[in-house]
Amino acid sequence: MKDPNQMSFLDHLEELRWHLIRSVLSILIFGTLAFIFKDFIFNTLLFGPKNTDFITYRWFCDLSQALGQGNSFCVQEMPFRIQSRTMAGQFSAHLWTSILAGFIVAFPYILFELWKFISPGLNENERKNARGFISIASVLFFIGVFFGYYIITPLSINFLGNYTVSNEIFNDFDLSSYIGLLRASVLSAGLIFELPIIIYFFTRIGIVTPIFLKKNRKFALVILLSLSAIITPPDIASQIIVCIPLLILYEVSILISRIVYKKQQQELSKL
Repeated sequence: MKDPNQMSFLDHLEELRWHLIRSVLSILIFGTLAFIFKDFIFNTLLFGPKNTDFITYRWFCDLSQALGQGNSFCVQEMPFRIQSRTMAGQFSAHLWTSILAGFIVAFPYILFELWKFISPGLNENERKNARGFISIASVLFFIGVFFGYYIITPLSINFLGNYTVSNEIFNDFDLSSYIGLLRASVLSAGLIFELPIIIYFFTRIGIVTPIFLKKNRKFALVILLSLSAIITPPDIASQIIVCIPLLILYEVSILISRIVYKKQQQELSKL
């Protein structure tokens, strides 16, 4: 491997190209596996949240009964059908869903390739401080994916699937629309849960400080509420359910920023 300090701009581009190629290959490999196991991907995972016995609906039903509200939070029916209205609709859904599944499963390896590209440009102390980056970022991403799948997606499907302006209208949702909703919910949640990692690096390079984050907490609250409104159906209960973990993530980010900032100040004081 060439010395990063002696590599030209074109050498760095070549190095980046191979990291990208390996990342894409990992997505294709896992995507191929997802393509093969389409029955599990579609019937169990994708169409799971449209069934009234989905685990999230059972949780809310049990919670409703535990609070003495009877079956008020229980999902009784899903009055809609999913249809494909184009010749290549089902094949396209199968293909792109497999690629999405490949990206999600390959995410830790993609981070590994990213780390291999940027780590030579860091000094030994910076590499030591960033140790565990891949593991922590992957865990946060998967927590976000699970949150999007088990919380945001069921709330959205239940609300939109049962919403009606007239009894004369029956909901026939297109397959691409249904998968698009699920994809947006899962990916957006996975990426949003990377907030502590983003704040860590922003603090390291001096873009933000814990004082700045605390001072602007009220603006962050407005932004997080807006994000909750975007990725959830337009009812207050769903927005609050989604906003709570986002607020916790922000507070965790402040704590991380404080730790990083304190270490930086201690390093500067030793100079």
